[in-house]
Amino acid sequence: MDTKLLIDSIESELQRQISRFDTPRTKPFHEMLTYHMGWTGEGAGPEATGKRIRPLLVLLSTAACGADWQSALPAAAAVELVHNFSLVHDDIQDNSEKRRGRPTTWVKWGVPMAINVGDALFVMSNQALMDLKGNYPAEIVVRGAEILHNTCLELTRGQFLDMSYEERVDLAVEDYWPMISGKTAALLSACCHLGALLGVADESRQESYRAFGHYLGLAFQVQDDILGIWGNESLTGKSAASDLVEGKNSLPVLAGLGTNGKFAARWQQGPIRVDEVQELARLLASEGGYEAATDAAKQMIDLALMSLREADPQGEAGDALFQLTDKLLKRNQ
Repeated sequence: MDTKLLIDSIESELQRQISRFDTPRTKPFHEMLTYHMGWTGEGAGPEATGKRIRPLLVLLSTAACGADWQSALPAAAAVELVHNFSLVHDDIQDNSEKRRGRPTTWVKWGVPMAINVGDALFVMSNQALMDLKGNYPAEIVVRGAEILHNTCLELTRGQFLDMSYEERVDLAVEDYWPMISGKTAALLSACCHLGALLGVADESRQESYRAFGHYLGLAFQVQDDILGIWGNESLTGKSAASDLVEGKNSLPVLAGLGTNGKFAARWQQGPIRVDEVQELARLLASEGGYEAATDAAKQMIDLALMSLREADPQGEAGDALFQLTDKLLKRNQ
């Protein structure tokens, strides 16, 4: 299946949704939105837009159920707008100055304006979903809205847990899963669920697609945690020092803390210095952090693939779903 055609169609639909602010009085606001989406400004282009994985999952799931993916484009735009709303607000909450190699929205225009950009993206996600009414009966549109709204609630719940965990020293592995279920897995799960709903799949098949997205999200986040400590920087494009220096409560770290060994003793003394990272990563691996995380990732991958097989995606779109899953879960380490 020509995924480039799908990506190009997603971009066109996103631009159509965001054009709501392309008016004489709000042109500067429209510029902020198009900058954040990666279309304008210095460094604009594919590296700045991201891979559009979430809307792609919507369209492939719809097509793999035997329906016309073009009818689901408003939903694909909706999930990507939700994702970008969360990124704008995350950057403010995390005090992140860079996003995909460019200054973040709040750095360029200030925190108050950036909050408004995030709010606009969130509202437009709901408006985009309502555009489904041109292709679907009201009950499907309402059910789609319910899925997306519940997901947004999960995103805020996951973000609350993530931020509230920052100052805690009593966390365990069991605290990790509810947090990433909200922050990472909820939206991927909704993408596949929405795609199956719009593909007019039955309830059982919709549940299989939903579960696939859920476990895909969990597996992806655990793998990201592993790469954040032991990844090859030249391949991943991110510093392997950052997660330990930032004190991130990732799965390997929480598993290591659970052993109450030398790694835990050093972690509890305070912030990690960059010059300590290599030795602490080795120590964490020797005390079981790496093994615990890789075992968990394998379990989530197995569950994701089992759910996808149960969903029984058909045709070229089905093949593309398996290929995308393989690509996401076999990133270079």
